[in-house]
Amino acid sequence: MAGTTPKKNCKLNIAVVGGGIAGAAAALNLLAAGHDVQVYEQAQTFREVGAGIQVSPNASRVIHGLGLAAPLAQIGVRPLAFHQKRWQDGSTLLKTPLGDAVEAAFGFPYYQVHRADILAMLVGALPPERLHTGHRLAGFSERADGVEMAFDNGTQARADVLIGADGIHSSVRHILFGAEAPRFTGVTAYRGLIRAERVRHLDVEVTTQVWMGPGSHLVTYFVAGKRLLNFVANVERDAWTAESWSEQGNPDDLRAAFAAWDPHLRAILEGVEETFIWGIFDRAPLPRWSTGRVTLLGDALSPDAAAHGARRGASPGGQRRADRVFAAERRHRGGAGALRSFTQAAHRARAVIGNGE
Repeated sequence: MAGTTPKKNCKLNIAVVGGGIAGAAAALNLLAAGHDVQVYEQAQTFREVGAGIQVSPNASRVIHGLGLAAPLAQIGVRPLAFHQKRWQDGSTLLKTPLGDAVEAAFGFPYYQVHRADILAMLVGALPPERLHTGHRLAGFSERADGVEMAFDNGTQARADVLIGADGIHSSVRHILFGAEAPRFTGVTAYRGLIRAERVRHLDVEVTTQVWMGPGSHLVTYFVAGKRLLNFVANVERDAWTAESWSEQGNPDDLRAAFAAWDPHLRAILEGVEETFIWGIFDRAPLPRWSTGRVTLLGDALSPDAAAHGARRGASPGGQRRADRVFAAERRHRGGAGALRSFTQAAHRARAVIGNGE
């Protein structure tokens, strides 16, 4: 099995609530640092909602360090460039080389990956005995010597530290900070995947293509070994009610929104067979990430309009700081002190994996 097995004499017993990309990446890095980690996922299987995700050199560096360079290369597509285009005719506004150029500049590759593929890779690298599906967090109690957790399947567990990586509707965040009032940003997103054979006649670039226009923009790039073309289309609208990542959209509505745009883009959209749509909501910044022995990660930490949750699953700087901080603070103040110092350090080492655009 690829990945890293935990070292002996683990420093902390850590519970990760949420088995998405951020939770799985954090668990792998914490295991590599020598901690005893258990992952609790509310669904019966590990799955990822959404389509494409961009893996920057900062992220691929971490993944390579976990021994997953080969599987990442197998599932990823290396785009040749970032290509920003004018909405009317597709003429170039900005073109930045990626591919070999970005690897030469930063030492690690830039990939575009299907979210389900990267999650399967990360989960597959974790020891199966550390993965617990069907565990929806019902509540937790923070004590001087640890955190007691209760799940709605009747299971209870204890940890020195609890990391809430349970997504945009995080139970951990709700318990820590109470109810929220999400604000609609005035933007909705159509997302989906186009089978490559449906656009093969168009000779679509192996780049990140971004058409910029009035009130909208649309992004396309290949994933899944170029078998699928990922698209994200942001469209302004006056109102939206549901904050859902799985609401079915109408491909004809998507095409109508871009009916006056570049003919090449319109031809690509003719290949859309299915799309999902959701409103993009924002929330007020959290006053802090942690309380004592409990902290947040990913979309649970930053459920904002950018939807950059996966980016904070791990980072090179955060990994190194975590080793030093946990080693020192464990000796002096225990898990709560280590968590305070770790989250302060992690705040300075944020970006890992890009969002779906």
